[in-house]
Amino acid sequence: MPSPVWKKDPESHDFPAALDYLELLLEPEAAQQVVAKLNDTNTVVKKAKDILRASELPLLPKENVHVAENIAKVQQGKKLSPVLLVRGRPLIIADGYHRVCAVYYLSEDLEVPCRLA
Repeated sequence: MPSPVWKKDPESHDFPAALDYLELLLEPEAAQQVVAKLNDTNTVVKKAKDILRASELPLLPKENVHVAENIAKVQQGKKLSPVLLVRGRPLIIADGYHRVCAVYYLSEDLEVPCRLA
């Protein structure tokens, strides 16, 4: 299976998706501040296995519809959007959980571009 091709920056719809999720964990104002910081920060790379370990989330099955769609995108040579992460214990995957899981199936050591706030 080919390595994923990543977009340089997250897609514009990734930030509202992250905000929707973060508003479940944080007060709306705090969530908006975190998303603004994610929007303004530089993209860095982290290994898929480290993101999953730090988030303490389970690896979703390959058969999960969104994981399977992302694996198919990689197989077709389509670019994936970087993921949005929020530091904490555990790490919060604000947007991109399915992409992280898909990449993990390709190789847990693959680097994942991410925005980290």
